Amino acid sequence: MSRIMRFDHVGVTVRDLAQVTAFFVGLGLEVEGRTFVEGEFIDTVIAIPDSRTEIVMLRTPDGGTGVELSSFVRPDPGPGSPAAMANELGLRSLSFEVDDLRAHVDRLAAEGYGLVGGIGQYEGAWRMAYVRGPEGIIVALAERIN
Repeated sequence: MSRIMRFDHVGVTVRDLAQVTAFFVGLGLEVEGRTFVEGEFIDTVIAIPDSRTEIVMLRTPDGGTGVELSSFVRPDPGPGSPAAMANELGLRSLSFEVDDLRAHVDRLAAEGYGLVGGIGQYEGAWRMAYVRGPEGIIVALAERIN
């Protein structure tokens, strides 16, 4: 029987690779690599002939699960839904544990990224907030309450 070995990364297609990369680096992720991908391999895997995409791979400082940001050079990217609410079908959010939720929320607000709702507390164990980042990407930030 085949099995999954590990959860490696989540891929997100974006229009402004520099802006979205800066957002995630500001959260504390580290750039692992940057490259362009084109040719038979990518055309086969994504089923888009003659495609070319620039990719930035980011990881958390502990080397855990990564975030792959892709920006299509060709063909032009299709429209997304930057104002998507949590109940819209598709990828809902990327979630990160942080050491100081309020500091992250305040810093992101100063950069123009607001909360989707408010800061909530779950069963006395977690404080959590959804922040809407560039291009409508929702990032869940959670702080463990000691």
